[in-house]
Amino acid sequence: MALHVALIEPRIPPNTGNIARLCAGAKAPLHLIEPLGFELDEKAVRRAGLDHWDAVELWVHPDWFAFRDAISRGRCLYFSPDAERDYTEAPYRWNSVLVFGSETEGLPPRIREKHPDRCFRIPMPGDVRSLNLANAVSVVLYEGMRQLGVTHAAPAGTAGPAEPAEEPAPAAPSPRGGRGRRGRGRRGGA
Repeated sequence: MALHVALIEPRIPPNTGNIARLCAGAKAPLHLIEPLGFELDEKAVRRAGLDHWDAVELWVHPDWFAFRDAISRGRCLYFSPDAERDYTEAPYRWNSVLVFGSETEGLPPRIREKHPDRCFRIPMPGDVRSLNLANAVSVVLYEGMRQLGVTHAAPAGTAGPAEPAEEPAPAAPSPRGGRGRRGRGRRGGA
């Protein structure tokens, strides 16, 4: 069980590489929704993710509709500087999908308009409009983990983090079968 991270049409290779490294460390599956502003094998993406790409459960979806078909929309929480409520108010659950827009366009207006009750922001009291995408994902992912009681990984042979108090939502498609194999999404090969 994990939180998932989804990036809609990310544009900047080092941001995606940093987010991949973050997802590897948090054991959070990463969903990239095409078109991407780069190739996954670009040097800048690989360098930012360092040697952690093999530890990332990476899904690449050809477009928003394929992602939407692969993931239960009820699990999605959307993040945008234009949202009304703070990210600390988001109803994080096991298997929630934390969805972020691109660095240049943000979360598409159609999503903000259709799901205002599931849109959240990171407060920005200063004069900048928003955080860097990789920083925003870090803030939100770790808040979700905090609310769910996730701690660092336990040493081998010891008990891990506490089990969730509620029944988890249905899992995302597995990279070893299910919808991902039928073309609804594909496991990345970065």
